[in-house]
Parts: sequence; C-alpha cells; structure tokens
Amino acid sequence: MKIKLFAIAALGAFATACASTPEPVEEPIPAPQPEPVYEPAAPTGPAEGSIEHFVETAGDRVFFGYDRHDLSAEARAVLRDQAAWLMTYGDTRITIAGHCDERGTREYNLALGARRANAARDYLVSQGVDPSRITTTSFGKERPTCRESNEQCWAVNRNSTTTITSGYTN
Repeated sequence: MKIKLFAIAALGAFATACASTPEPVEEPIPAPQPEPVYEPAAPTGPAEGSIEHFVETAGDRVFFGYDRHDLSAEARAVLRDQAAWLMTYGDTRITIAGHCDERGTREYNLALGARRANAARDYLVSQGVDPSRITTTSFGKERPTCRESNEQCWAVNRNSTTTITSGYTN
C-alpha cells in the first residue's frame, strides 16, 4: 500500500510539474545592425589623362617597313586611337619622333626618320587633331630601342614614337 501511495504522489507531482507554465523570460531586443558602407574600389591602372594612360589605351609607337615611311593598317589603327585620346584631352601637346634601324648613312636615316614622323603627324591631323599641338623630330638611327644587329631588332627600331610633352595629368 505504501507503494501505491508513493506512486500516486509521484504521479501527482509529475502532473503538477507538467501543468505549470514557466514564467516568460524577457529577451533583450537586439540592436539594429548598421547598414554596410560600400566604398568605391580604388582605381586600378593609370590615372586618366596621364602619360601611362595614353600609352596603355592608345599606344605610343607605330612601326614601318624597311626603307618605308608609308603607314600600314596596324599603324593607322594605333594612330586612330591616339587621335581619339588626343581629342578627349584637348590641352595635350605631343612630339612625334621618327626612328630608323642602323643600316644606311646618318643623313639618309635622319631624312627617313623625318618622313616617318611627318607621316604619323599628317595622319593625326587628318583625324582632326589640331596641327599646332604636334611637333616632329627625327633621331634617325641615333636612339635605337634595340641594339642587336638582326632583322628582329631592326624592325623594332623602325618606328615613330609619340611622346606627350604637356597638358597631361600626373
């Protein structure tokens, strides 16, 4: 009988425990999260309007065939890009230098370099660049890019190089 009483008491305690509802616990309201701040990414590449920007976007040299000063299709494409860049940055002034390979006399190569520089200049002017912004010079064979004596090197040295002289962004 004691076991029955004990079982009834345990059952009653169990029922009472299940019937009670726990007291509500107030949970703190979470603080609102701040909105993320998105900063623009740092610019990559050269600053617009800089010499490096000109070289990267338009190119600074065109190449010529042996003993030639006429513009190839590739040269005209580079010069069109240069003209577009120069039209965007209207205060920029340039110098175009004509270069030759080491073959030929000094005088002949100076004259050929001048014809190459003028061919590039004339094409830029035909694309709308103000001629007063362009000067030309010839270095002939005096300032080679490559100093080896072979056809590959000579081809690199037969060029006109456009250099920005003023009106650019640092």
